[in-house]
Amino acid sequence: MSTSAPAPAIADPGPLGLAGFAATTFVLSSFNADLIDGSLLPVVLPLALFYGGLVQLLAGMWEFRKGNTFGATAFCSYGAFWLSYAAYVKFVAGTLPADTAHQATGLFLLIWAIFTVYMTVAALRTNGALLAVFVALAATFVVLTIAEFAQSTGTTKVGGWLGLITAVLAWYASFAVVTNSTWKRAVVPVFAEATSGGAPVGGPVESAH
Repeated sequence: MSTSAPAPAIADPGPLGLAGFAATTFVLSSFNADLIDGSLLPVVLPLALFYGGLVQLLAGMWEFRKGNTFGATAFCSYGAFWLSYAAYVKFVAGTLPADTAHQATGLFLLIWAIFTVYMTVAALRTNGALLAVFVALAATFVVLTIAEFAQSTGTTKVGGWLGLITAVLAWYASFAVVTNSTWKRAVVPVFAEATSGGAPVGGPVESAH
């Protein structure tokens, strides 16, 4: 009787997805925090399409391959967020009525705030580094949603700074997992790893190597 060969192991896609998310979030948040001239905002779009969008989407597909429901849901969803953001800015935002366009943007951000809040609950069973990313990201989306509906530039700046914090935390999580994987031991802490359920992004197996 013939038996099928075991499926080959694949590398952890988590650090790649987190790096793409971090870089794109950092650039957009720099504009939201009013650190960069707003006329340069289109620089975000190539990153949103390729690094934040396509690369995260691919990372999510690889997380499906690894059997990681949390990682697959997160990376595919935030990859789609960046792709849809690029399409919204390029093709939709400029066609909306000027006096009500903020409501459309607020609604766009609201659905991502809701998604991120419940993903933060799920992240409680991952590790401390990843949980910190989701807590900061949830706060960022909530604040930016309020800013759009209220048309408050001051609140947008707060959301921008929260986004910058989110980006740094995501870079740290990416750095920790890729470093630990490369060094084959725990060099950079990810804190309080989950020990049950599916393997989280940067979970016990990958980050302990």
